[in-house]
Amino acid sequence: MNRVRGLQMLAGLVLLALLPLHLYQYLSLDYLQQHQQWLSEAAHTSPLQSRLLFFLLYVAASTLSVPGTMLLTLASGAMFGFGWGLLLSSFASSIGALLAFGLSRHVLRKAVQRRFGCQLDLFNRGLQRHGVWYLLSLRLLPVVPYFAINLAMGLSTLRPLTFYWASQLGMLTSTSLYVNAGRQLAQLHSLADLYSPALLTSLALLAALPLAALALQRTLTPRRRSASASASAQQNMEQ
Repeated sequence: MNRVRGLQMLAGLVLLALLPLHLYQYLSLDYLQQHQQWLSEAAHTSPLQSRLLFFLLYVAASTLSVPGTMLLTLASGAMFGFGWGLLLSSFASSIGALLAFGLSRHVLRKAVQRRFGCQLDLFNRGLQRHGVWYLLSLRLLPVVPYFAINLAMGLSTLRPLTFYWASQLGMLTSTSLYVNAGRQLAQLHSLADLYSPALLTSLALLAALPLAALALQRTLTPRRRSASASASAQQNMEQ
């Protein structure tokens, strides 16, 4: 009996590992809309199992940089609602990003250097100049593909824990947007419906905030030091 259970578990793990390789075939808005009722029924019939499977599938897809994982975020809103959808998608995408970061750093270093040679210099200059605030801004504005950020940052000197929290915090805004849109999945005509000019402007301003805060900090710090030094010198003269 134990051997049978072990074989069943092994088969399940192998299937789970292979599934993301074919997932891109089903990651389309039309496919999600056609199967929305089935997905919702599966989520309500087996809530624990469906959440666990979705979470593991999202982590695997994000780790392997499967195109279109944003559609999984839409699916989470359609299947689980905003609360559970945001919780599952946020942690799954962040953990998957961290695993991709680790793969790039320890396994795929040469391949990533060949693929993103020019972009790596840009990322490194940004990190040297702005530190973790640069990564946070990239995450807040979903223009640079997330998978490219994951792989490129793996070759930087950024610590894994710093990469994780900055990624989860930075992606939270866009993740919330996609999960909420997934609740009205049937009403979407195309993915372009998610982005209005006002929304893109808001995201751009939000992405600029970390760099603006860093610039302000760098401007004020020398002044504070100068004021502190002047006060100290004045006290010494009075003594």
